[in-house]
Amino acid sequence: MNEQPPKKPAATEDKSLLLVDDDRPFLNRLGRAMEARGFVVDTAESIEEGLAKVHAKTPAYAVVDMRLEDGNGLDVIELIRARRPEAKVIVLTGYGNIATAVNAVKLGAVDYLAKPADADDVLAALERSPDDKALPPENPMSADRVRWEHIQRVYELCDRNVSETARRLNMHRRTLQRILAKRAPR
Repeated sequence: MNEQPPKKPAATEDKSLLLVDDDRPFLNRLGRAMEARGFVVDTAESIEEGLAKVHAKTPAYAVVDMRLEDGNGLDVIELIRARRPEAKVIVLTGYGNIATAVNAVKLGAVDYLAKPADADDVLAALERSPDDKALPPENPMSADRVRWEHIQRVYELCDRNVSETARRLNMHRRTLQRILAKRAPR
């Protein structure tokens, strides 16, 4: 008699999601929206709390804000990727610039979204296949935005030292401080 072994229950995909952001209202809204989309959400409002949660249970997915009050979200990304290389991590930030996007991708982030991003944007980025190419932007950067991005890149390369950045850009330090204090142009 040819008896077949009992069927194993279908393996359920790990839908654990860690959200790390110091903007509590945004964190709560995004958390509820992602739970409604089938994720098991855990939240952290600081780098320290995010690192502790990754050590306790490394998530399959993460959305990490770049700048938090106690440090840089790239530290959380680095730990997640070291502990769980297949995890999908997205950087979400209101301080978007090319240098930090490149750095985030080098550390293993699969996408980089600028705030304000909604839950549908986050979900699309999390579910995107690594082979899928991001669509080109409908509205390319303005010349002012390109200039601002360049200044931000040099500023990051100088470890956020205003005097050194101003020297490298051949710009007066106070002028640079005024530019850095403004929001990014569209």
